[in-house]
Amino acid sequence: MISLNLPKSALIVLKGLTVSGPMSPKDITEKTKLAPRTVSFALRRLLGWRLCRKVPNLSDMRQPLYLANREMARNLLRKYGMDGSMRSAPAGFAYRH
Repeated sequence: MISLNLPKSALIVLKGLTVSGPMSPKDITEKTKLAPRTVSFALRRLLGWRLCRKVPNLSDMRQPLYLANREMARNLLRKYGMDGSMRSAPAGFAYRH
């Protein structure tokens, strides 16, 4: 089992990436209602723990996409009790806790 200390914002971003798939930081900010700086911090933490990875956005190379490591993400979110309704989320749903 993964044993790490992530801020709540990183868990919210991770859940958003797990549910919605690859997103740009701007998309993550809009979906989660977190501040852009908070999203950037969360992404750096997730990248450091290899819970997500950065991939090129072929539609707009200025906005990279971030993709969750689904297996690790599910295990971690389950550990923190945030695994409910991970298969799908309604459009415009904000992961606010």
